Order: sequence, then structure tokens, then C-alpha cells
Amino acid sequence: QTVLQGIILLPLRAICITFILLLAWLSASIATFCQPGRGFRPLEGWRRRMIQTTLSSLTRTAYFVMGFQVKVKGKVASLPEAPIFVAAPHSSFFDAIICALTGMPSIVSRAENLSTPVFGTILRSLQPVAVSRQDPDSRKNTVAEITRRALSRGQWPQVI
Repeated sequence: QTVLQGIILLPLRAICITFILLLAWLSASIATFCQPGRGFRPLEGWRRRMIQTTLSSLTRTAYFVMGFQVKVKGKVASLPEAPIFVAAPHSSFFDAIICALTGMPSIVSRAENLSTPVFGTILRSLQPVAVSRQDPDSRKNTVAEITRRALSRGQWPQVI
């Protein structure tokens, strides 16, 4: 009976996750379409709200479909309380849960990830701080960008 459930549930979950991923891509594409100051100015108004609510909900739904249920104990720090949110060791796909639970903050990511099909569009909508491994000044530039965003008095979302 367990094998039969797996045969039915696995394809059903894969179809649902694919559908959720396509909805996330569509939402990210709409929110960043004709974005003024692409990547250099923070998303504002409906664009920012759309990313925060839609992508957060879709990410939570995807993890639920995969069989994960996450409960938050305590209160998530707000942007004025903590402009920089640290999550470690950030080495797996579980990092997306943290992003979903904290309202889809900006993240620090490899610059190469921005060119990945589908995921790159979703990642760009989070307005990440891109780190280039080929640029010798990248570490210094990354620290400067994180500091600039943290001191922006709420114009930029939290940085994780």
C-alpha cells in the first residue's frame, strides 16, 4: 500500500510544485517588468507587496506540498529592528523557508545564479546582492552594498 501511495503522490507532488514554480516565475516577471532602475533602486509600492505576499505564499505552499510544515516560535524581527538578518549555514534548499517566513528579504547570491532560467527571474525579483567570484573587489563591494541597504532607513527590504 505504501508503494502505491508513492506511485500516486510523487507525480502529483511534482506536477503541483512545477505549477507553483511557474506561478512564482510569472509573479516575479510581472513585478519586475519595466522596473525603473532595475537592481539599483528598491522595488516600491505594488511591486514590493506583490513579491512579499505572492512569492512568500507560493514558497510556503511548495514546501507544504513537499511535506514540510514549519511553525515559527517567537516574533520575526521587523525591518527597523534588524535591517540585516543572518541565517546560517545557508547551504541547502531549506533557506527558502527562511525567506518565505521573513517576507522575502533581499539575499546575497552568486552573480551566476541570476542567469539561471526561471529561478534567475525569481531571484532577481528579490533584488539580491550579487557576488561575483571572478571580481577581486567583489567582497569589498558586497560589504559596501549590504551596508548601504542596511542604512537606507527601510527603502530596501531586509538583507539575509
